[in-house]
Amino acid sequence: MSATFPARPIRAVAFDLDGLIFNTEHVFSFAAAQIFEIRNCEMPDDLIRRMMGRRPPEGMHIMKEALASEDSIDDLQEECSTRFLGMLDEYLEPMPGAFEMFTTLEQRSLPKAVATSSPIRFLNNLMGRFDGLLDRFEFALTAENVEQGKPNPEIYLKAADRLGVEPSEMLVFEDSEAGTNAASAAGAFVISVPHEHSRCHDFSNACRIADTLRDPLIVEVLNVA
Repeated sequence: MSATFPARPIRAVAFDLDGLIFNTEHVFSFAAAQIFEIRNCEMPDDLIRRMMGRRPPEGMHIMKEALASEDSIDDLQEECSTRFLGMLDEYLEPMPGAFEMFTTLEQRSLPKAVATSSPIRFLNNLMGRFDGLLDRFEFALTAENVEQGKPNPEIYLKAADRLGVEPSEMLVFEDSEAGTNAASAAGAFVISVPHEHSRCHDFSNACRIADTLRDPLIVEVLNVA
């Protein structure tokens, strides 16, 4: 684990989306289980762990291999998306402390952005369900904005550039190993927030590990910065 406090003052913040702002990894696990069930296949225990933090085509390639399926990546992605979207009304929830953290950062006049491996239409669907949520961020970077997905640092380097700060002046919240490694490689100060689907990940590149976005250590970091 790297330094537990920022070397430079934090001037901006970037959030991952899935499993960090919303419980989408939980919803996706239901959708994936259905896909395996209708094919009479057993879903590997580590499937969600291996798919987390990656762009949809990369994640679907992992699922396709696990299914030993002849379905195309596009068809599998469309099926999974349809099942997932059909479950959102019932299961989608903000992750604990997410909205409170937005308010905390706004009170400190710290600009914030979203940096996700998900596509723009997916982000708009999720965030558009909550009035005014998109407007609370300076911008959002999605799968369409990068050539290389996480764990490559490209998305966080672009986020820092657009926020007008050095990567070392940017706090990143992540919930996955791939995302944590991407932010760390970019040179950001990374606080990882594991959940039930990512607690087994390797977070050795995180600067701090929080229980939730309500964890007092986050304010402690902000106060030091």
